Amino acid sequence: MGSDGGGGTGAVPDPVDVRLGARLAELRSERGWSLGELADRSGVSRSTLSRAERAETSPTASLLNRLCAVYGRTMSQLLSEVEEAPAPLVPAAEQPVWEDRASGFVRRSVSPPHPGLRGELVEGRLLAGADIAYDRPPVAGLEQHIWVLDGRLDITAQDAEHRLGTGDCLRLRVWGPTRFRCPGPQDARYVLAVVLP
Repeated sequence: MGSDGGGGTGAVPDPVDVRLGARLAELRSERGWSLGELADRSGVSRSTLSRAERAETSPTASLLNRLCAVYGRTMSQLLSEVEEAPAPLVPAAEQPVWEDRASGFVRRSVSPPHPGLRGELVEGRLLAGADIAYDRPPVAGLEQHIWVLDGRLDITAQDAEHRLGTGDCLRLRVWGPTRFRCPGPQDARYVLAVVLP
């Protein structure tokens, strides 16, 4: 799986990572799966899963994506499940931010979370040179609109590469692997609109 993104020995775990780990353990328990069964279904090692559930490591975007695929959730849905009670308005200063330090990816959940809604907005930031590959969508057929606000973003989906510059917008349905890459020289900032099928 690569680098774990932080949470080294002796470090105080991030409160979001603690709640996220507890929710991941709860989802596995609800299905009656052992760590071994989840490892087989997700392709993630038992030790990595165990460390994530105990908040001994901050999970990477790729790891969360694999678990979301197994549990049939988008990343925003999973992250909203570990937030406090949802409100219809979330001021900018209170929008949850999640960082995958190992990949150079920062994700801000812009839309107020609600489990019953099909659409959501996310602000993504990729550091120059960042390259994130997802082996599958969290939900097959997920509709995405990617609007680049600053910088450049190369996106590969269904064996087609799309090169987006500032102001460009790509719409796609995600069925298989995708790759997001920021070729630089500056960081990329973009809006991701996600709509469940």
